[in-house]
Amino acid sequence: MAQEVIVVRGRLARRVREEAEKLGVTVDEYLVELLSQGLDPESRAVEYAEAALQLLDEAREELDKGNVRQASEKLWGAAALAVKAYASWRDGKRLTSHGELWEYKRKMVNELGEWVGDAWARATEMHVCFYEGWCARDDVEEAYKRIEKLVREVASRIGEGGVGSD
Repeated sequence: MAQEVIVVRGRLARRVREEAEKLGVTVDEYLVELLSQGLDPESRAVEYAEAALQLLDEAREELDKGNVRQASEKLWGAAALAVKAYASWRDGKRLTSHGELWEYKRKMVNELGEWVGDAWARATEMHVCFYEGWCARDDVEEAYKRIEKLVREVASRIGEGGVGSD
């Protein structure tokens, strides 16, 4: 599937970036949240999971270009969207804060295993990395492996709902 690109410039682009930053989310995560508001929980889960998979791909592209900070931001977004997808699919819940993400992550650890906690810890490192710029490529590569497992596991559980089938 070809990736579609929409360009937003100027004042509107700044506003979208500012709103995303206020919430501590990526622009992609912010837009998915806005566009999925009227969807039923299962459809919302599919949207979140597809966006998480896309961000995972984009993180790999950024890593291949050597752009560690952008890769780390995309990895954080992918992990956050994976947790949101699982919550929407499993319980019909819509998570709207970092605190709710952390709380629901604990539920996922209990259901899926401790590896989810490890993936989430790496995602949190990536969130810090984006803002502080302290991590090295090796850190992001290691985080990528763990976050990829989380995103793909969630997407596979949501499964036939349409994730990845365009």
